[in-house]
Amino acid sequence: MDLFEYQARDLFAKHGVPVLDGEVIEKAEDAAAIAERFGGRAVVKAQVKVGGRGKAGGVKLAADPADAVAKAGAILGMDIKGHTVHKVMLAQTADIKEEYYVSFLLDRANRTFLAMASKEGGVEIEVVAEENPEALAKIAVDANEGCTEAKAREIVAAAKFPAEIADQVVEVLQKLWTVFIKEDATLVEVNPLVKTGDGTIIALDGKVSLDENADFRQPEHEALVDHAAANPLEAKAKAKGLNYVKLDGEVGIIGNGAGLVMSTLDVVAYAGENHGGVKPANFLDIGGGASAEVMANGLEIILGDADVKSVFVNVFGGITACDAVANGIVQALELLEAKGEAVTKPLVVRLDGNNAELGRKILTDRNHPLVQQVDTMDGAAERAAELANK
Repeated sequence: MDLFEYQARDLFAKHGVPVLDGEVIEKAEDAAAIAERFGGRAVVKAQVKVGGRGKAGGVKLAADPADAVAKAGAILGMDIKGHTVHKVMLAQTADIKEEYYVSFLLDRANRTFLAMASKEGGVEIEVVAEENPEALAKIAVDANEGCTEAKAREIVAAAKFPAEIADQVVEVLQKLWTVFIKEDATLVEVNPLVKTGDGTIIALDGKVSLDENADFRQPEHEALVDHAAANPLEAKAKAKGLNYVKLDGEVGIIGNGAGLVMSTLDVVAYAGENHGGVKPANFLDIGGGASAEVMANGLEIILGDADVKSVFVNVFGGITACDAVANGIVQALELLEAKGEAVTKPLVVRLDGNNAELGRKILTDRNHPLVQQVDTMDGAAERAAELANK
């Protein structure tokens, strides 16, 4: 889960990272009182989860409270790279002398954590990495040791930060590491980390991505979710404990196991090329527990998607046998109909693996008019795509 800048700032402050005062508003007229509290001048910053806000006109300096209202009004409602601005943050101004970059992130390729730092902050770090790669220091951080003072000093030295601010940056890096670990983040980034006129180091802008897999031990993170921007189907699926991602196609997908579901997306997309270009409508992994309730919840989510024209249920029986899956499908259809949710879209079912023959017999005996069985994965994908195109 990516956070807004103001949310990242709040997490920084919680763990002692030096930040400037800031406040978020949704109405332009509320900017005046905040700017006045800051001494008149304020920076008005669009709150969207995308970079390049400054270039897009989403960051403006207000000279006085009236100007803050005007600047906030101009930014609210803007479209920045497809993101509509619903909130702005007013922040204190800073006497910026130099700008730097620091971050911690999960380095999946090397199965470790990585610190990155540069004296060239304030611009998109991708640009620095491409145009001047030697200016970006990359230091691996051992998960067991963490960012100790010695490791922080190694990062500072590698990035060639000025000696007069080295101690401050070391302290900031250790506090950012605390944010990274304590909040179960996959990315903690400060761009820019600035030196002010009096030599103080401040985190002026922050980006944080949290690991949603750690939500079970971070209940307070629920308050950080942007419910207004969440896809309603994804939100409904999450509430039911389903691993669901909405896509832009027409064939609903249900499978057991992430690998199988990913393969199913590929074969449906390939088959769809022969049937009007139809595509997968979602990713939905029901895991090993394909009970009637789980199947009903999955079908309810997928059938509630107006874009879905057909559903492909692709199951390889393992720990959960295919007869249990078949009973789940039958009972799921009955549960939905009992709830008054008429099933009107065709279901193509492919069962293979443990007790596949028994599972197929259960579906054959039930003889539901909207359920079709196909023995092979490719054949089922072809049929689902064909039905969606009709």
